Amino acid sequence: MIGSHKVGLKHPTYFIADIASNHDGDLERAKELIYMGAEAGMNAAKFQNFSADTLVSDFGFKNLLNKTHQSDWKKSVSEVYNDASLPIDWTDELKETCNKAGVDYFTSLYDPKHIEWLSKYVCAWKIGSGDITWHDLIERFALDGKPILLATGASSLEEVKMAMNVAQLHASDIVLMQCNTNYSGLAENFNYIDLNVLKNFSIEFPDAVLGLSDHTTGHSTVLGAVALGARVIEKHFTDNASREGSDHSFSMQPGEWKEMVDRTRELEAALGKGVKRVMDNEKETVIVQRRSLRAVRDLRAGDILLDKDIFPLRPCPIDAIEPYRSKELIGKKLKQDIIKGDYIKLVNIE
Repeated sequence: MIGSHKVGLKHPTYFIADIASNHDGDLERAKELIYMGAEAGMNAAKFQNFSADTLVSDFGFKNLLNKTHQSDWKKSVSEVYNDASLPIDWTDELKETCNKAGVDYFTSLYDPKHIEWLSKYVCAWKIGSGDITWHDLIERFALDGKPILLATGASSLEEVKMAMNVAQLHASDIVLMQCNTNYSGLAENFNYIDLNVLKNFSIEFPDAVLGLSDHTTGHSTVLGAVALGARVIEKHFTDNASREGSDHSFSMQPGEWKEMVDRTRELEAALGKGVKRVMDNEKETVIVQRRSLRAVRDLRAGDILLDKDIFPLRPCPIDAIEPYRSKELIGKKLKQDIIKGDYIKLVNIE
């Protein structure tokens, strides 16, 4: 259970709208995004609680030897994160708004000192990819007793195993999410999402629910992930992807979000239960599309059936004989007349 929703292979996909910093420092805007997301079909609104001083080293970024995308920012890394931070005293109103909108509320928390205080508000903890090697933090979240959503971007299978070993010591409800942490929105990123990792996750961690934390454009990867067994989807959400801000450009807008949810619901229906059978809407076609053994000429009672006397043609009524049983008829005597084109029944032969 995540909040009020059952999550797993036998249940509908759970959609998390990561509003993240798209509130742009405005509480009322954050609340409006919750209502927009709820109307578009999200199941949960997720925020991010952090402060720059407990997340980044401004000195460290300024002295990196290799150029990164942060090098193009107009402000320092520390200033950008300070601007994007969500005041923790918004939590009461955000939680209340989620309740009114009928969606779950939780957060990615990057400072463990707030776990105890925030715990009474959230229904789950999301651990971002960047913290997959901070095992003490993972343990702290797991000990809180709520479901854990662990993103695995920019990590190896061995690193995922180590993190899962820590989480599974104290938590039984874990969503393991494939992720790629390139936020550029470039089309080439589809080459790196590697959804087939979900197959390996299902083998390595059979007790985990699979998920996708996604930053590609559109919803192609979402449909692929659901087809491979993912039942938790997280994507960034905004009302306008052209707004200035660190997260807007790769976020989904309400219309796109609703389209993603609608297509996913169709896919879930199409996936079915995996039991090969004649479906309810196919029962007529069993008759009209299948062939039955029929007389190619007028036959009389007492005739001995020869191979040349019968040919398989549509339709195939319930009491007809299927073509694979043709050898059972050859050499048998007819008990009654059969006109050309009519089908042969077992009761017609001796």
